[in-house]
Amino acid sequence: MSFTTKIEEFVAHNGPKITYSKASLGSEFFIRSHDLLFEQGVNDVEIIIRKWNDEPCFFAAGDKSTIPFDIFAASFYLLSRYEEYLPFVKDAHERFSPKQSLAFKNGFLEKPMIDIWAFKFLEILKEKFPDYNYQQREFKFISIINVSNVFAFKHKGVMRTMGGFINDFFMLRWMNFWCRFLVVFNFKRDPYDTFKHLIKLQKETGIDTLFFFLISNYTTYDTNISTTSSTYMSLIKSVGDYAKVGLLPSYFTFNNPTKLKKEKSKLESITNVPLYRSRQHYLRLNFPDTYESLLDLDILEDYSMGYNTAVGFRASSCTPFYFYNIDLEIQTPLKLFPFAVSDRALNTILKYTVDESLVKITDLKNEVKKVNGTFITVFHNESVGNYGAWKGWKTVYKNIIK
Repeated sequence: MSFTTKIEEFVAHNGPKITYSKASLGSEFFIRSHDLLFEQGVNDVEIIIRKWNDEPCFFAAGDKSTIPFDIFAASFYLLSRYEEYLPFVKDAHERFSPKQSLAFKNGFLEKPMIDIWAFKFLEILKEKFPDYNYQQREFKFISIINVSNVFAFKHKGVMRTMGGFINDFFMLRWMNFWCRFLVVFNFKRDPYDTFKHLIKLQKETGIDTLFFFLISNYTTYDTNISTTSSTYMSLIKSVGDYAKVGLLPSYFTFNNPTKLKKEKSKLESITNVPLYRSRQHYLRLNFPDTYESLLDLDILEDYSMGYNTAVGFRASSCTPFYFYNIDLEIQTPLKLFPFAVSDRALNTILKYTVDESLVKITDLKNEVKKVNGTFITVFHNESVGNYGAWKGWKTVYKNIIK
């Protein structure tokens, strides 16, 4: 494939060719361009939703265009998260709310719309160029395990453990009190200690499983055990022997690159291998600053592209893609892996039952299968523990990956 802006080169070419401009040169495959891809910086762009057969689209291209909208500009708008560069009302954690997104407002958040467009586009290309050879891709499944609380009761330190007992007692949480007692005094396995089970499932299914560990001092939002705990360090090392490991940057690294660097260095000192995978805790993303900070630390894969308070496709795609920095107008080496669903969104925010959650995850998985995309789920070691509010979720996870 090659690109040219010279008319004589385009006319002389005998193979398949597409014109992407304001006007066609003849009867060739023509897509009328929108101004977006020819502008610098970010502007307040007017979006009018139309239909391409049964699917929503925008940036209408007129009757002379082979397809009725500028598929390239529309895809760029969604993939680049253009709307998140524009002013918006932040939530309590300084995040972009899914309800403000174009996809949510127009009912396609739960569809990988760009991939759907691409498949429809391919069908038209095959009709126009029947000898055109194209590559078929295969459906992939990636399971992310967030480890923000490695244990429910164990290794919390004397003060936190005593505080937990006292709190359970006065709140009349007798089951919790009894379970805490059994775990602390080694009569029972900690309900969040599901790592052997998760590794076993990975071996049985062959599903690519990634574990993201929180490396932070205790804060209101980071409540893991101490990073100096030999038990925690040993666990990270043992998981790293069987699965891929990444960093879950703590809550307050959001605007603190120095803190982020320290946490990355700490995890590297534990695993003794270079770290290049990351996933934002609480999914705190600020475009383009967050990704610029990751790039400065040579992190090349990020798994934060999704929402904590909704399910679906934040960038309207189920295909990993490279982050494009609109401020600098460059494609970066940071690859973004969009996830479709998280256990917390379903159980904690949306209040779905176990059965409803299983149906929703299956529906999203089927949407991805239709376009042979990459289906990525986010679970926590605690949700697979089947304890408390997560009763039944061990079965959900097992059913989804098997």
